[in-house]
Amino acid sequence: MDHVISGVAKFQRDVFPKNKEIFQKLATRQNPEVLFITCADSRIDPNLVTQTGPGDLFICRNAGNVVPPHSNQTGGMTASIEFAVAALGISDIVICGHTDCGAMKGALDPEALNELPHVKEWLGHCRGATEVVRHKHGSVGSEHLEEVTKENVLLQIQHLKTHPSITGRLANKEVKIHGWVYNIETGEVICYDPISESFKPMQECYA
Repeated sequence: MDHVISGVAKFQRDVFPKNKEIFQKLATRQNPEVLFITCADSRIDPNLVTQTGPGDLFICRNAGNVVPPHSNQTGGMTASIEFAVAALGISDIVICGHTDCGAMKGALDPEALNELPHVKEWLGHCRGATEVVRHKHGSVGSEHLEEVTKENVLLQIQHLKTHPSITGRLANKEVKIHGWVYNIETGEVICYDPISESFKPMQECYA
């Protein structure tokens, strides 16, 4: 904890004064361009990976970068998505998975989560991804972690499309949804290409 506390002091002493004008502009309003949904994993830093600053991203994080399908039960993700799109006017949404994801390991072996009942229930939102891989190979195990991670990103995109705040805007092409997977070890980001129905290096998808 000491390095966190000293980090705040360093921010106030060295960083904030150099960016005072930016923070003054952000003090009373925000106008982010992108809703960035990613995992709560401590190794993921959306602003570092995208080289963005304060006010650029509206970030939602949870175990497994999950977007529960829309329901009449209000939840934090549902409310955040609705606010980002309907109130802030977000035009791009990124769902970003990552390598070595503990949530995906849990989705692959739900029985190992019996002592974590809330985690186990939450990762039920990822079951469709494991079933896609199981159907493809006849079984599913730890050797399919990368494949399940990709399928989970696609599954959460499908869940996102069930939210009323998204549906109409998608139909009118007011919102674009992007599926990414970040490789912690190499720094590579691969992106889903709906034309080829495959993940490709970022430079190919956004050429």
